[in-house]
Amino acid sequence: MLYIRGISLYPVVVANLDTESLKALLESVCGRLTLISCKNNGAYIKTDLGEYIEKTDNVNIIGYAEVAANLDVDILGFPFIIDGEERTDDIWSSMSPKEFYDRMRAGARVSTSAVSLGRYIEFFTECAKEGTPTVYLCFTSALSSSYNSACQAADAVRAEYPNFELYVVDNALPCATGALLALEAVRQRSAGLTAKQLVDWANEAKTYVHGYFTLDSFDALAAGGRIPPAAAQLTAKLDVKPELSYDLAGSLSLIGVNRGRKKALKSILKSFRENYVPDRTMPIAIMTADAEKDGDWLEAAIRKEEGCADVTIIRGSVGPTIGSHVGPGMVACAFWGKNRAEKASLSDRIARRVRGQ
Repeated sequence: MLYIRGISLYPVVVANLDTESLKALLESVCGRLTLISCKNNGAYIKTDLGEYIEKTDNVNIIGYAEVAANLDVDILGFPFIIDGEERTDDIWSSMSPKEFYDRMRAGARVSTSAVSLGRYIEFFTECAKEGTPTVYLCFTSALSSSYNSACQAADAVRAEYPNFELYVVDNALPCATGALLALEAVRQRSAGLTAKQLVDWANEAKTYVHGYFTLDSFDALAAGGRIPPAAAQLTAKLDVKPELSYDLAGSLSLIGVNRGRKKALKSILKSFRENYVPDRTMPIAIMTADAEKDGDWLEAAIRKEEGCADVTIIRGSVGPTIGSHVGPGMVACAFWGKNRAEKASLSDRIARRVRGQ
């Protein structure tokens, strides 16, 4: 049996998933593939459960820790440091989203680092010893050095285990968008794709995943040295809220700016409306950084859009790895939609062809 190992559900998760067990667990909830998402040490779904329950309210299913225990999932957390204390992003197992973001609001200094080369070698060696074909969907190389480290580690492990089938894929997707790609990869593997076919599928499928988000402030970006502190102070005074996305390489891009929070959320809704392709089998993800009320507003608005009344919507909290850079108050929407590659400029399309993409 092929295990899909090293799936980055978020930039902080590496999963060793027995796909048949995962599919059986998820389908047992309501008779079809259902998606699980972390929130405050638990997980919940929003979907049409039909005859199983009368309302499609939040249904507590199982936490990521329990998923790991039941499915033999390896979680390879990214390191982060908060007020001088080094910790591992364990998807809210040891700290709740509220605690983390309250500490950020109180002025806690937070920084992150990539997974080390040594940790990747250790992890891939474990896979090789099991002899299971392995596909690792890695967090976008445009925002992290992890992809380069993973490639170096894969080369080293393949040299020692030449018959071991190991692939590293740059998902070119940040945060929840990577989660959508990973979850669909699990479903496609269950449908019979080989490891190599899954790599080809992922490299094409990732251009159909969209993500748009807004920040409550630029303070975290200023603290991380990504923008000048003066710029953060000015945007706060003007109540400027950005809408951001990412390009085909996975780099962040500014879509526009808005005066006020509600206009920023409406801007995300507009981007969703322009790019979403209705499909009940494909989930939508809404992620927040301790901003559940705004997430609720966005979900309610999306439910009113054509084809979205009963679509599965994943709700979750952004982990410390991403949260430390975006700060509390971020709201994001990720979904499958139109092919982003078709909207690329001529220059970008030439660059992709040169890179062999």
